[in-house]
Amino acid sequence: MTRAQSTAVAEKPQRGRIKCVVWDLDNTVWDGTLLEDGDVTVRPAVVAEIKRLDELGVLHSVASRNDHDAAMARLKAAGLDEYFLHPQINWNPKSGSVDRIAKALNIGLDAIAFVDDQPFELEEVAHALPAVKTVDVARLAETLASEEFRPKFVTDESRVRRQLYRAAAERDQVEEEYEGTNEEFLSTLDMTFTIARAQREDLQRAEELTVRTNQLNSTGRTYSYDELDALRTSPDHVLLVASLSDKYGGYGKIGLALAERGDEAWHLRMMLMSCRVMSRGVGTVLLNHIMGLAKAEGAKLRADFVETGRNRVMYVTYAFAGFSEISRDGDRLVLESDLERIQPPPAYLTLEVR
Repeated sequence: MTRAQSTAVAEKPQRGRIKCVVWDLDNTVWDGTLLEDGDVTVRPAVVAEIKRLDELGVLHSVASRNDHDAAMARLKAAGLDEYFLHPQINWNPKSGSVDRIAKALNIGLDAIAFVDDQPFELEEVAHALPAVKTVDVARLAETLASEEFRPKFVTDESRVRRQLYRAAAERDQVEEEYEGTNEEFLSTLDMTFTIARAQREDLQRAEELTVRTNQLNSTGRTYSYDELDALRTSPDHVLLVASLSDKYGGYGKIGLALAERGDEAWHLRMMLMSCRVMSRGVGTVLLNHIMGLAKAEGAKLRADFVETGRNRVMYVTYAFAGFSEISRDGDRLVLESDLERIQPPPAYLTLEVR
């Protein structure tokens, strides 16, 4: 495979790439300027778009130069406050606010759209954060109708994505206030990590994971529903889905792995984990399970890795699990483990294999 082909494999499709819309407030979410007009009128068309995108699994936040308490009170009165995650309402540059939102949600800047009515604000964000898609509110309807805002599938998990992120924020707050070690905190969560063979009803979410996951993705390749369905039923492949839950609720399906069986060695063609479990200490659980399956059949385990510029964490995960590089072609690597050392699951979680 040429380097150009390799790069093409790693590129993400444009469809559904926007994961979060960040909104200005004055003359954007509502008509008027809150601190000047006092009582402003929320725009029904904007509310309809916020709710429509929320149903599709697109998140929302706020970056507004405003008085925080007054703005949040107006959003609450309109029944909109619950839709906005990590709102940034202050007097700082909006590019800084957008950047903080991306970090809080643990998503890439290229997955964010910023909506404002002021050309200056749009240009300031575009200059400081060129990966962010800037949207003039005057062109809101046509822009939000584009394929970048339309995921291919709307899964059960899509519809509750906002609630999943709110639960994560609650966990993060408890963690921030916890005075013990990180491992001691994780042991208080009563986590259960579940690994199962992929079923047909898992495939829409599985395809979504290949599209949406960047940092903890070994190759960056996307797989279609039909491709995954064929692999699911192939006797030469093992397609696994991982889920996580704790005392605060479920994280949903957060991991996917595809291994190709071989007599001498199994080949791990895909390994990915949702970024929202990055801080939960579960990054190697699915990998170690596959290592155990290969070892049980007397094989080594090789793994594809494609450097995408964003997945360094996954390379470190492989290295931590004992993999070493055996070949390289440009940004495409093959790693291998002799499976002499397989780590057990962390003591702070329960592993269920179905």
